[in-house]
Amino acid sequence: MNYKVVDRETYYRKGVFRHFSEDCKCSVSMTARIDVTDLAEYSKRSGTKFYINFLFILSKVLNSREDYRMGYLWQTDELICYDVINPIQYVFHENTETCTPVYTEYCEDYDRFYAAALRDVEEAKKTREYGLDAENHPNWFDASYISWLSYDSLNIELPDGYLYFAPIVNWGKYREENGRLVMPVTVRMNHAVADGFLVANVFFLLEKEIRSFAGTDRE
Repeated sequence: MNYKVVDRETYYRKGVFRHFSEDCKCSVSMTARIDVTDLAEYSKRSGTKFYINFLFILSKVLNSREDYRMGYLWQTDELICYDVINPIQYVFHENTETCTPVYTEYCEDYDRFYAAALRDVEEAKKTREYGLDAENHPNWFDASYISWLSYDSLNIELPDGYLYFAPIVNWGKYREENGRLVMPVTVRMNHAVADGFLVANVFFLLEKEIRSFAGTDRE
């Protein structure tokens, strides 16, 4: 885990950061439906799991800009930017109706990431412990699939005074609309490091990366 300390005096969001980390501590949450037709077709054609393919694309998108890799060290009151952030996925246990967090390291190599994500999920199925270990995983973001519902809105709330900068991303079942498959995605970020543009940009980047991913011959 590596990071750089951000100089608040030269930080391009200096004024916004100060306001939303001191005067008005709050978050920004946005839900939109994205077109996943090409990704669903690619996953079926290649015999790969749609869920892990989307997790890879999401991780790539959130690592593409420093704005999505920000962090806060409360011990030293430092604003930082991680070199890389990794997804925390989840395994749902039908018999206990509980979830186990799964720590999967992001890798730019798709095949390596896919294999690691599958392996991590299989290991998590062996336990029923919640096992969340945020202290030892500071540069990890929450990526949770709500598999039971194609929802229209979702809100994730954190205490206003808590400067938690990692993105929190949820997505639900995709459904057909006008001949295309669309999937609800919710992105929550702290307003100190992200505004409406930066949150909305996640959706644009996801659809762009889906088109690029599905158009690449990986077979």
